Amino acid sequence: MTSPIHNFSEIGKLKTVLLKRPGHEIENFTPDMMPRLLFDDIPYLPKAQEEHDYFANTLRDNGVEVLYLEKLAAEALDAGGAELKDKFLEQMLTESGYATGATHDALKEYLASMNNQDMVNKIMEGIRKNEIDFVPTDLQSMAEDGDYEFYMDPMPNLYFTRDPSACIGEGLSINHMTFAARQRESLFNQIIIEHHPRFANQGVHVWRDRNHSTRIEGGDELVLNDHVMAIGVSQRTSADAIEDIARNLFKDSNYDTVIAISIPHNHAMMHLDTVFTMINYDQFTVHPGILGEGGHIDTYTLTPGQGEGEIHIQHKTDLKETLKDALHLDDLDLIPTGNGDPIIAGREQWNDGSNTLAIAPGVVVTYNRNYVSNELLRQHGLKVLEVISSELSRGRGGPRCMSCPIVREDLTK
Repeated sequence: MTSPIHNFSEIGKLKTVLLKRPGHEIENFTPDMMPRLLFDDIPYLPKAQEEHDYFANTLRDNGVEVLYLEKLAAEALDAGGAELKDKFLEQMLTESGYATGATHDALKEYLASMNNQDMVNKIMEGIRKNEIDFVPTDLQSMAEDGDYEFYMDPMPNLYFTRDPSACIGEGLSINHMTFAARQRESLFNQIIIEHHPRFANQGVHVWRDRNHSTRIEGGDELVLNDHVMAIGVSQRTSADAIEDIARNLFKDSNYDTVIAISIPHNHAMMHLDTVFTMINYDQFTVHPGILGEGGHIDTYTLTPGQGEGEIHIQHKTDLKETLKDALHLDDLDLIPTGNGDPIIAGREQWNDGSNTLAIAPGVVVTYNRNYVSNELLRQHGLKVLEVISSELSRGRGGPRCMSCPIVREDLTK
């Protein structure tokens, strides 16, 4: 492995992963702000941190190197010096709604006075109006949400490191995310890839950058093997973004197949990995709620067309047959969330029973609260490592959502 990113499957032995330990951002908002920040509840921070540390230690105990987003971002800024810090602040303030003006100036002065780690932490936590000794004097600043408590919103979704970027092969997508609450997040990933000594100038391919109007998020991006991707057409990822990244992969990598899987566009099933994950060479979890009559679901297999940049698309409705064809398998084991019971499946899918993280072929990390799904996985021969989940699950994401694999061992089979 010569590249710092090496991820050619969903199931190869996990060697390096990117996490974000929950910080004050997950408590720095009120119930009235939850829709704006895409949260359904407010986790209890000490317990959430304890649970996340348990998750990280479970990975370490299984030979995984754990990197932290907040630390890498600060180290990248340290490496780039004062000029990069200024550029980063200008971009972050612009994307927070303050390209110019008195509020921009006050926020920049406040943040620039901090060391890089404190500054990164503060941006992630959000900046309340009572933190700065500043009285707006320009019309723009006085007119901006006068009763709103924050100058810069917290970023409570950051502990779901899967979404702002996705490592594919020896590169990654740095994603333009769907909702304003999350769009600033991938700026941290961009800074890390471009300036952190571990990644900068190391030949990392950016298959798609964040400078787009069309949307894609990492929870929809599944690396099935060294030449096949599956990407969800979902609430958070658009069809045109899938075609765009497919075009780039076909042009500059060995990837020759992208399976676009259409799932319901709603909050309960926001990403493909909330309803479908790969856990072994021939085993997948699947939420029965995404399958129509007869187990059908719309899939679109994208392959290179005849001319440069052209894409051939084949529509199918049998997910199992589509996967068997693409992965050259004789059969597949699709394991239903909640053992297919409509009540249990609905409850455990809501609590991310389908959102499993494979750390080796047939070895998965799951939330302990999804005990019916976990027992079924064991019955199908899987090794299940359960992590505690009472508070982390309030954020609507499971072990796969909370992890961005950077390096996996290549599959030998």
